Amino acid sequence: MSNRIALAELETYLYASADILRGHVEASDYKSFVFPLLFFKRICDVYDEETTNAIKEYGEEGAKFMGDTAHRFIIPAGHHWRDVRNRTENIGIAIKNAFYAIEQINEDPKTHEKRLLGVFGDAPWANKAALPDETLKNLIEHFSTKSLTIANCPEDELGQAYEYLVGKFADGCGFANTVYTHNNYNRRRCVDIKLVAAGHFLCNYIAQNRF
Repeated sequence: MSNRIALAELETYLYASADILRGHVEASDYKSFVFPLLFFKRICDVYDEETTNAIKEYGEEGAKFMGDTAHRFIIPAGHHWRDVRNRTENIGIAIKNAFYAIEQINEDPKTHEKRLLGVFGDAPWANKAALPDETLKNLIEHFSTKSLTIANCPEDELGQAYEYLVGKFADGCGFANTVYTHNNYNRRRCVDIKLVAAGHFLCNYIAQNRF
């Protein structure tokens, strides 16, 4: 059973995550933390959704036999969202390790290229002076209030919310009157180009590989 998230609700939910970071990092750096966690939560929720779907269709033994082939992206053991959520200390290091593990394990079987390389950016998650465990715990718990599965949050809706967030972050950096298109992303210095490209990659990849 899905709990479809309305677009306005999704936008509010995503933008509210920036409030948790307020006072800890510069406004221009919000996207360096919010986007990667959004990607991480989405990938893990879809992974769980795929597992559930495989069990429904093939049974537990069949799903177990399918293994990683049941998934678009692989989540290594110990590096799922729930594993990070269960941490009470050194949360930034756990987040960083999960990002690295996911990037490394998701290879193109033919070219061996890392399909998710760069998706999570390079924010200083382990900087406890700026981001103590309590702040990161609050951020993780906020994202955990919603399930970002395909059923709850279709790819086109997630893409629209992502664009909304890009625009809001750019507005906060003095680009309130800018028209946000693919062609002028490179003129908005407050929006990290790699993260924008990574976000579009993730949204487009899931859109092109429906379940």
